[in-house]
Amino acid sequence: MSQHSIPVDLFNPGQVFACLGFAELAELLVGPARSAFDWSDPREARFVVEVDSSVDPFAAALEFLSEAEVHSLGVPGADLGTEKWKVDTVAIASGDPFPIPLPESPATLPAVLRARGKSLRLDSWGDGAVPEKLTSRRDNVKFWAGAGGYPGAALLRDALDLARDQIARAREKPFELSCPQSSSFRFDWRRDYIPIDIGFSLNAHGAMQPRGYPLVEVLALVGLSHARPQREHKLSYRYFVCGRDASSGLSIDDVLLPTPLLRASLGTPSLPFPTRAFRMRLDWPGQENQARCITTVDEEIVQ
Repeated sequence: MSQHSIPVDLFNPGQVFACLGFAELAELLVGPARSAFDWSDPREARFVVEVDSSVDPFAAALEFLSEAEVHSLGVPGADLGTEKWKVDTVAIASGDPFPIPLPESPATLPAVLRARGKSLRLDSWGDGAVPEKLTSRRDNVKFWAGAGGYPGAALLRDALDLARDQIARAREKPFELSCPQSSSFRFDWRRDYIPIDIGFSLNAHGAMQPRGYPLVEVLALVGLSHARPQREHKLSYRYFVCGRDASSGLSIDDVLLPTPLLRASLGTPSLPFPTRAFRMRLDWPGQENQARCITTVDEEIVQ
């Protein structure tokens, strides 16, 4: 049994979601994991993962991502694929249920990460209520719009390719790995902006490109596989972190949660452990009801 940790900015929703992504990959690659946020040191919050082996789950996850190939998931015989964007589409076995309501365009086909004999399906963007279809009705937390029908599987591939040579070396501070990035899932708000607020648009300045955080984007998407923040409306969400503070007298061992409870804790303050609550507000960087981006994050008192 061993414990491992990384620094995290709790005021960055993408980083919090990405911590859950590390927990999901720990389950896939190492085995059952227990995790918690630790903000007992006022200088730096950390995310802690404990596994039943000596394997470092953060290093294992980063090695997996550095090698992972991406393909989309399709339906046999359907003219619906992502080959146009140089992402292979693999059809599910005939007769198997499709994991989400079949989309009308390739933009939200499920994506699959595959490496080292392991695979992980990502399809949170296909959640939500669809008229006359049976769905999970969970909010899809889909902030990106996909200009020209650009699919999520291609965005995922692009994010990995941007940083693939650096990923395995980012163990100590994975959320600080940055690259020039023209498009993203918009989970890390350090990259985004509202043109009308700053007075100009980067689209009019071809030589300028914002720096993004591709590891945060990819891991946040993984973290939303089975967890969701609490939606208030289109432009407001709340999320929660559960763990250890400086005043409770609890040790980190007292607050480590199995992954199913960690997933639940993102969307509720109801667990009997120290909890912090945050509200993230979003706005429209372009046309209303298309892409959204995070603009502010405020901490709230847990009632």
